[in-house]
Amino acid sequence: MPSFTYTARDAKGDLKSGSVNAANRDEVMTQLRRQRMNVVKIEEQAKAKPKTTGSIAMRDIVIFTRQFSTMINSGLPLVQALDILSKQTENKALSAVTRQVVFDVESGHTVADALAKHPNAFSDLYVNMVAAGEAGGILDTILMRLATFMEKNDQLVRKVKGAMIYPGVIMSVAGLAILVLLIFVIPVFQSMFGAVGLALPLPTRIVIGMSEFLTGYWWALGVGGFAAVTAIRKYNDTNDGKLVIDRLLLHMPVLGDVLRKSAVSRFTRTLGTLISSGVSILDGLEITAKTAGNRVIQDAIMQSRASIAGGDTISAPLAKSNVFPPMVISMIAVGEQTGGLDEMLSKIADFYDEEVDAAVSNLLSLLEPIMIVFLGVVVGGMVVAMYLPIFDMINAVQ
Repeated sequence: MPSFTYTARDAKGDLKSGSVNAANRDEVMTQLRRQRMNVVKIEEQAKAKPKTTGSIAMRDIVIFTRQFSTMINSGLPLVQALDILSKQTENKALSAVTRQVVFDVESGHTVADALAKHPNAFSDLYVNMVAAGEAGGILDTILMRLATFMEKNDQLVRKVKGAMIYPGVIMSVAGLAILVLLIFVIPVFQSMFGAVGLALPLPTRIVIGMSEFLTGYWWALGVGGFAAVTAIRKYNDTNDGKLVIDRLLLHMPVLGDVLRKSAVSRFTRTLGTLISSGVSILDGLEITAKTAGNRVIQDAIMQSRASIAGGDTISAPLAKSNVFPPMVISMIAVGEQTGGLDEMLSKIADFYDEEVDAAVSNLLSLLEPIMIVFLGVVVGGMVVAMYLPIFDMINAVQ
């Protein structure tokens, strides 16, 4: 029952404050008037959000969902199934959340409402699909479909992130090698050349200058880098900044192709799963827009939602956005006309899952020679620049 704080004047006119549990404000007013008090102010106290410690991985949610579906399909009551899950899950944070869900369901809440109180564990998509499953009496089927969707979505995210690990590690090692050369190796050569008093070639002077700047003004580089990252993050937090950065990412060579195809796959699979689960097309588009991961694509989806709310089609605004390929637009249009939009969206998602694999492979194939050339030019160039004066010294002796 909600708790309310009040300020009121008693029969003598003195101010009194306190708190009372009641169903609503009217009941609080009634209780205070019975005590012959004149109400000044009534405020509802904010409900304390349940605190959970630890993170909940997508894999834990998938296992939870599959087991929940199996137990419901076997005829176990909801509360008993949730209670078993709270005891057997190995993730302590998920176990605590599930116990809170059990309490809420026992208190008369629907499963969807109970899950909605824990957005860190259960997304809007998850909650809406559970609500549709409860309303249609097919919760076990919806949960199994939801688990399959999350597994495929998790695989897609892992593919894109996994593609970035190899070049990230290589570039980190290369950066570390360059720092070691500039900070520790180059100064040794500089002292040796200074003792000889030989005129240095231009490449050698450039490398020595870089070394002196790094050793003398390393703090300026750190401050500048921190300021640049902070500025980009703040700009990305603004509506215009997020739109500009996401548009630039989509137009990047190769990487933009990976991001675009993964976004199309996520959009079509999410919307197809929601529609096939009984969620309305308007709610499905709104939920899908929130999970798009890119502001340009999110805006295109929301324009489609406004279009269909006005009696138009989904495909027309998507075509205007210039984000979705013509094939996707055409297949969505056919799905709308035939009434099989959910099946068409699932087919598009399956196709683009394979396209993401191909795009990631192309990205890696392109990055490998680029990194080799970069390492050869930068590291090799620095080494050669340091040996040029030595060659001059050998020629002078001869």
